Amino acid sequence: MTELSIVIPAKNEAENLPALIAEIVAALSAEPAYEVIVVDDGSTDGTAQALLAARGRFPMLRVLRHETSGGQSAAVHSGVRAARGAIIATLDGDGQNPPSNLPALIAPLRAAGADRIGIVAGQRVGRQDTLSKKLASRFANGLRGWMLDDGTRDTGCGLKAFRRDAFLTLPFFNHMHRYLPALFKRDGWQVAHVDVTHRGRGAGRSNYSNFQRAVVGIVDLFGVMWLIRRRKTAAPRELDQ
Repeated sequence: MTELSIVIPAKNEAENLPALIAEIVAALSAEPAYEVIVVDDGSTDGTAQALLAARGRFPMLRVLRHETSGGQSAAVHSGVRAARGAIIATLDGDGQNPPSNLPALIAPLRAAGADRIGIVAGQRVGRQDTLSKKLASRFANGLRGWMLDDGTRDTGCGLKAFRRDAFLTLPFFNHMHRYLPALFKRDGWQVAHVDVTHRGRGAGRSNYSNFQRAVVGIVDLFGVMWLIRRRKTAAPRELDQ
C-alpha cells in the first residue's frame, strides 16, 4: 500500500526531470513504498517522452499530462487527485528544490501528536536566485504575511508536504499553491515549517517573470483574504439522544 505520493508539476523540464527523479529515489531509500507523479503541464520540449523513457528505470513513476497548460496550481491539483498516498509531498520540476529535504519535510506529519498538522511548508535558506527575484519574493512574502497572517515567510517554496484529504477540501483556484499555509489555517489546521536548502537551475529557464507574479499576486491576495473572511465557522455534531 502506498502511503506517500510525491507530486511534481513540470513544464518544459525534459532536461531536469530524469536526474531529479533519481535524486528522489536516493532520498527516499528508507521508504517502504511510495509513488512519484509528474504532471506535464502542456510541455513542448518532449518532457512527456523523456518521462516515459525513464519509467523503465523508475517503476514508481507515474506520468500525467495536460494537453494545454493550466498552470502550476492546476498541475499540483491534478497530481494530488490522482495520488494514492495519504501524505503528499511536492517539489518543483526545475531541480532547484533538492530532494534530500523530503524526509525532514514529511516527518512532522508522522510524529506523535501530529493529528492537527495539515501542512509542512518548506522555507528556503540560502536561496540561489537572481537578486531581483529574491527582492521581489521578499516584498511579496512580507505583504502576504502582513495581510493574511499565515506565519510563513516563504510560501513560494515548492517543497511542501500535506494531507491529501485536507488539500482536496480547499477551494481550488489558479495560483492557489502560493497560499496553501493560509488556506490550511483557514480550515483549522496547524501549519508547521521546515528550513530547506535551495540551488540554481540546472537547465532551461523559468516559466515566470517578476512582473507576471506581481500582477496575478495582487488579485489573488485579495481573493484569499475574501475566502478567509467568508470561511465556514460552524460544524454539525451528532447527538446520541
